[in-house]
Amino acid sequence: MNKFIIISGGTKGIGRAIAERFALAKYDVAVCARNAQQLSEMEIFWKSKFADVNLYTYTADLSISIEVKKFAEYVLAMKRKMDVLINNAGVFLQREAHTAKDGELEKQIETNLYSAFYLTNALIEKMKVNKSGHIFNICSVASLGYYPNGGLYSISKFALYGYTKSIRHELMSYGIKVTAIIPGATWTDSWKGVDLPQDRLMSAEDIAEMIFASSQLSAASVVEEIIIRPQLGDL
Repeated sequence: MNKFIIISGGTKGIGRAIAERFALAKYDVAVCARNAQQLSEMEIFWKSKFADVNLYTYTADLSISIEVKKFAEYVLAMKRKMDVLINNAGVFLQREAHTAKDGELEKQIETNLYSAFYLTNALIEKMKVNKSGHIFNICSVASLGYYPNGGLYSISKFALYGYTKSIRHELMSYGIKVTAIIPGATWTDSWKGVDLPQDRLMSAEDIAEMIFASSQLSAASVVEEIIIRPQLGDL
């Protein structure tokens, strides 16, 4: 039986690149996203590109905790051994912290932190029973310091980075690995319409390749975090 990877926010950008990279290695993939049309289009593509790999899709807004839990129930109902969990769902609101309006910080925290928290907690008991699994939390260089005009985003990604460090230590005795992925500017929808040379930002495929490589190490080793930036530096 194929190995199994779960990805939140998997229809585009880094999440989509991760899904396709693991599919090349014969992993079955479960993804969720808010946009049902994009999930349907992904299913059509999958049948033509990865006919021997199963794709499971679920429509969910992961800023809403009950929808996170329903996605987890959908995954658990498959009764599959979970090899990799990618907490990728996220949102970027261009806003400095001191100019934030009511509810804007909450929206960032709900999507960028709580989705990972609730999804991991819902799935982790099964991983603990199997004494295996690898969790990747997609953080950001904004997890490490101030991000220009992204104060709210930085707060949420700082929190996700701290959460990642915490559960790494909590879960190591169960044989579960936890890795923080800390990418700089990457070509995703967040940069759509920006007039920059193609090589000024990283490709989502580069991020996916690093994640896949670190997932293939022996049980004796873990890559705790990966910082990857554009060659010419952050924007």
